[in-house]
Amino acid sequence: MPAFPDLSLLFPTELPDSLPATGLALLDQEAVLAVQGTDATRFLQGQLTCDVAALQPGEHTLGARCNPQGRMQSSFRLLKLSEQSYLLAMAADLLEPQQQDLSRYAVFFKVQLTDASQQWVRLGLWGEAAATAIAGADLAQASDDEETGRALATGEHTWEIWLPAAQAEKKVRALSTQAQPLPVEAWELQQIRLGLGQVRGGTRESFIPQMLNLQQLGGVSFRKGCYTGQEIVARMQYLGKLKRRMYRLLWDGEQVPAPGTAVHRAGQSQSVGEVVMAARAGGQVELLAVLQKDAAELPDLTLADSTQPLRVSTLPYEQQMAADEAAH
Repeated sequence: MPAFPDLSLLFPTELPDSLPATGLALLDQEAVLAVQGTDATRFLQGQLTCDVAALQPGEHTLGARCNPQGRMQSSFRLLKLSEQSYLLAMAADLLEPQQQDLSRYAVFFKVQLTDASQQWVRLGLWGEAAATAIAGADLAQASDDEETGRALATGEHTWEIWLPAAQAEKKVRALSTQAQPLPVEAWELQQIRLGLGQVRGGTRESFIPQMLNLQQLGGVSFRKGCYTGQEIVARMQYLGKLKRRMYRLLWDGEQVPAPGTAVHRAGQSQSVGEVVMAARAGGQVELLAVLQKDAAELPDLTLADSTQPLRVSTLPYEQQMAADEAAH
């Protein structure tokens, strides 16, 4: 969904043979939902997994919206512009159904939900010269000015750039002096390597937040009050035993598998997991997939209609997650 076709002309459509040290991508595979009104904070606090009320203007967090059964309808990065104004960036094919579902509850609050995708341009920036590029483009790293472009740190040397549409072309050209424009697939590869999964249309209402490791990434608060699906999410954290979670895997197949593609043992039809997201990296594919924990130890995992084996790799927060699970 290229929301900004004029800007897309500044970005290539094919990945180069080798990725540069610093890259820049237009995040036009995502859309932006604006939530505004005097009850915005109170409304979102009762709907989302993250602690909205704890954020200061200019701060951001990962989060999710669950159905009453604790299954994620969407995952997103939420940016707080002010007490009365928030932006949620999510997969573009989820914005309309998510807006419709939230609207059923919004009628009881002084709040408005609108598609703000045309008002905001979002970029992914990563690599050695990312901080230099941000400084050169005169971008704030935290701001409570709703009309200001800002850079949100999302990982080591990794940033999301949020720009009001009117500023976008000038800022993209400034950032491009230090970062090479690349297709969005290059950004998604960085997200996979950081272990930042995302709900897509093909996996809507497939996962509870802990299956995407969202609690490890600050996207779930267990101290805030009730929210839709909270009982299921909290019960899994404190009383249950999580049998499925997200892993990073490598695969030598040709086609990049779509979200929701089944993972199974070679020669068997029963699914032991499903793909969250995937991207090509040179001669192989890297992907995130939710797997049964015992299946993650097996040597003969593959994707539907393939004989090429999947190899489990590491996530940057793997050791901390293992320690947290052991403590629990």
